[in-house]
Amino acid sequence: MSKNERVPDAVARRLPGYYRNLRELETEGVTRISSGALGERMGLTASQIRQDINCFGGVGQHGYGYHVPRLKCLIGQILGIDSPHRMVIAGAGNIGMAVAHYASFRKEGFTVEAMFDANPAAVDPAASPPVLPVSALAGFLAEHPQDIVVVATPARSAQDIVDAAAAARVPAVWNFAPANLTAPDWMEVANVHLSDSLMGLSFRMHERAVRAAEDGAWTRE
Repeated sequence: MSKNERVPDAVARRLPGYYRNLRELETEGVTRISSGALGERMGLTASQIRQDINCFGGVGQHGYGYHVPRLKCLIGQILGIDSPHRMVIAGAGNIGMAVAHYASFRKEGFTVEAMFDANPAAVDPAASPPVLPVSALAGFLAEHPQDIVVVATPARSAQDIVDAAAAARVPAVWNFAPANLTAPDWMEVANVHLSDSLMGLSFRMHERAVRAAEDGAWTRE
């Protein structure tokens, strides 16, 4: 793949899974693994593993497989987690607090420098991370450049947060608000719609139940 080509979205979605599994393998003391064994672990075919990894250059050896620490390091570089990322969170409610105190984020280099909330009762500059008034967000971003703004506010406030992030040239937004956001072309926006995911799960449950009922009806006939 040319360095100017965009990595296919399907491959990009699988990269964190590669990194997580390789990290676990390294912890288990595994130093090399075949594409078949890695695929079996991840629920992918060996061919898919090779195609995905070949997007970034050949790093495997025929008859040897992949060197686990080396491949983990490569995928970490591809994911951009070989260097620290600074984040702020807009919204100090349940979701915002869950993100702020999720230990694995800090281990992977994602540091929450501050939180912001519109509720004066939630403001606590002495907290870790500090919770500041949302009115201070623009000034904070101007003085402390960030890599990611996490939006964990109600939908009605989300666009204002994205606009403030764009004005400060923050390159990425991680959005948990149930809102369709408008962002400049240079900004990356990742939407996490929890209700959509839950409804998708409900659909699959319903689909499985319908198929089981249909199979049962066919058998009875």
